[in-house]
Amino acid sequence: MRRIHVIGAGVAGLACAVELARRGVVPAVHEAALHGGGRCRSFHDATLDRRIDSGNHLLLSGNWAMRGYLDTIGAVDGLYAAPSTSFPFVDLATGERWTLRPNGGRLPWWLLVPSRRVPGSRIADYLAALRLKKADGVAVARVFRPETVAWRRFWEPLALGVLNTAADEADAGLLWPVMVETFLAGAAACRPLIARCGLSEALVDPGIAWLRGNGAEVCFGRRLKAIERRDGRAVALAFDGARIELAGDDAVVLAVPPAAAAQLLPGLRVPTQFRAIVNGHFRFERPVTSPAAPRLIGVVGGVAQWLFLRGDIVSVTVSAADALAERANETIAAVLWDDVRRCLQLGEKPLPPWRIIKEKRATIAQTPQQVALRPSARTTLANLFLAGDWIDTGLPATIEGAIRSGRQAANLVWGRPA
Repeated sequence: MRRIHVIGAGVAGLACAVELARRGVVPAVHEAALHGGGRCRSFHDATLDRRIDSGNHLLLSGNWAMRGYLDTIGAVDGLYAAPSTSFPFVDLATGERWTLRPNGGRLPWWLLVPSRRVPGSRIADYLAALRLKKADGVAVARVFRPETVAWRRFWEPLALGVLNTAADEADAGLLWPVMVETFLAGAAACRPLIARCGLSEALVDPGIAWLRGNGAEVCFGRRLKAIERRDGRAVALAFDGARIELAGDDAVVLAVPPAAAAQLLPGLRVPTQFRAIVNGHFRFERPVTSPAAPRLIGVVGGVAQWLFLRGDIVSVTVSAADALAERANETIAAVLWDDVRRCLQLGEKPLPPWRIIKEKRATIAQTPQQVALRPSARTTLANLFLAGDWIDTGLPATIEGAIRSGRQAANLVWGRPA
């Protein structure tokens, strides 16, 4: 019987394993950590006495691969879909508030209605997005006009959130497929989706349960130490205390971080630079919103960029946060809390219980130079393929990109076009 080994139980590895199992091939998933999800997981924090995510993630209804994955594992209800396609914003520099409201059609007619777009912006500020189609290798800041209101209040926050790289160095070409599949496709494609309870409960735990329920082996605490090769193929996998020989039609999908992949496959060219994300979590005395109906608020003019409100926990996300991540947690908490107070109009409310999480290697640096180092899913070994948000999917390093990379690897294992 053909055996497929998926190394890594992050989102990419789980998506690959689910796609293989859906097609009737029962995979074996091997994960070095004692939990699945990789950088996309939830855990109980003792300080807050609440379950929180390692990092906040916003998904959109146009993320078709993510929706297909959830539909397969029967976990569509794990994400809360906002009742309307709207994105509330606050500018902490001016105190102004507005809501971005894409229309319900398939085309972006909402740009014609001033009340639906950023106050003070013009249609031309958004039509500039068409230049993204041919902007590979060009920084985002060079595609748009940085002196415009739309840049400060829409394009720059969007680029930071999607690419986790400063706009003056982020590869603009990666924004084009995101725009085509979401904001340029109308309200039905860009409705915000937020985990009801946590990312583990929404994306990870149901995937692992579905795999096991369909006969797949999912093992934790199993680190791959080496891949034995011969005649252009992987012939054995050496784990801590175990060695698995591969039959002639067996295959391996390596869904691990780039540095680990390069160590296991000498000669593999991978991105070498990364960007940080800092998340702050604050516990309130009473619920700010319903735990089952989390809210999202975009922030400009401060340090915080997005606020996620779920029950009595308010979480803050700061992308491209390398400099911030070098500061002491106490300092970061105070800075972010000041933004939260102003955003939620809390007056001089003192700092509540908090937790700061720094992910210094949250994503690859999505600069033109580093994007050029993203490898394809194929390797020099005929039966070994790559998956992960860092490989060349044509998308930024996001959850959607990770899931598509897993599907792509599964397609290659099956010998189908990626």
